[in-house]
Amino acid sequence: MSSDPWGRVDETGTVYVRTADGEKVVGSWQAGSPDEALAYFERKYEGLVVEIGLLEKRVRTTDLSSKDAMAAIDHLREQVDAHHAVGDLDALRARLDKLVELVDKRREERKAQRARQSEEARQAKEALVAEAEELAQSDQWRAAGERLRALVDTWKGLPRLDRKSDDELWHRFSHARSAFSKRRKQHFAQLDAQREDARRVKEQLVAEAEALSGSTDWGPTAARYRDLMAQWKAAGRAQREHEEELWNRFRGAQDVFFAARSSVFAERDAEQAENLKLKEELAGEAEKLLPITDLKAARAAFRAINERWEAIGHVPRDARPKVEGRMHAVERAIQEAEEAEWRRTNPEARARAEGLTGQLQAAVDKLKGQIEQARAQGNTAKAEKLERELEGRQALLDQALKGLQEFGG
Repeated sequence: MSSDPWGRVDETGTVYVRTADGEKVVGSWQAGSPDEALAYFERKYEGLVVEIGLLEKRVRTTDLSSKDAMAAIDHLREQVDAHHAVGDLDALRARLDKLVELVDKRREERKAQRARQSEEARQAKEALVAEAEELAQSDQWRAAGERLRALVDTWKGLPRLDRKSDDELWHRFSHARSAFSKRRKQHFAQLDAQREDARRVKEQLVAEAEALSGSTDWGPTAARYRDLMAQWKAAGRAQREHEEELWNRFRGAQDVFFAARSSVFAERDAEQAENLKLKEELAGEAEKLLPITDLKAARAAFRAINERWEAIGHVPRDARPKVEGRMHAVERAIQEAEEAEWRRTNPEARARAEGLTGQLQAAVDKLKGQIEQARAQGNTAKAEKLERELEGRQALLDQALKGLQEFGG
């Protein structure tokens, strides 16, 4: 008979293991000595120790699912309970019990984590829906449209909620996008309709202007041309591809008429010379409005000057471009001031200017860092090349910053 602290072999070759519940039969051994029998079943025990250790490590360090972990624990527990090994089986059972507790704890932690992630996703999607519903009422068509597209990309990156909640939030989100798209289409359809109306009106004005271009009824025809010009300005702008062509025809018809009128009235050169003198005085008076400090006052003053200008009549043809150019320069300055005021109060244009300035500033900063790095590395050629590129970017940035000042920013 042979024995060790955890087992023994009796004279019949039966192997026993000692447990808290008393001795348990491990098996029968007839192939060799009792010591060999104990050594064999002790190796069985060591194998269980190794398997349990590996499972403990997997549970602690990997994302092994609770279901798979419990299946592995049950399999090992069956082997331990079968008493086919010699060693401290009670200690193995205790380790398996603790492992079950750890698996249960991990299961609850994962459950809580999933709940947190789900709640975070819900809050994120609710925030997206709220922003989309607000954007649906915006008239900033380009900016709002781009932001809605960005919100869709953000939505796609969030995890799904339960089907009912996810479907409800998506329905609201989709409805907001559809509402914005519908309003935007209506707006541009209306704008297109207005431009089409302007095109039809201006085509009629061009037809009449061209029909009048051969008239020799100088006074009434000139007055009619002034009426046509007023109607032209009141008609609004046509589509871009039509506006310039129609204007060239309209202005060309007027030029034909007034050129003929000027040739007939050649004997009135003295009168036209006096007209030139008066218009030069008005041009000088208009130029005193520059630089523009009070746009409203300048616009009213120029309008009054222009009314007097229109009342004077024609000047010698060769002098007309210069004197009219002086008036046009003042008119352009007023128009540019109006456009600057419009841009300054236009949030969409301001946002574009700020975005461009930010991009250029980032590019300048990056180039400065690269130049410093090239200098530090002794790469003078690369540094000089980067400095030339920096000069160009800095010039663009200075221009963009100057433009941004128009917005008061």
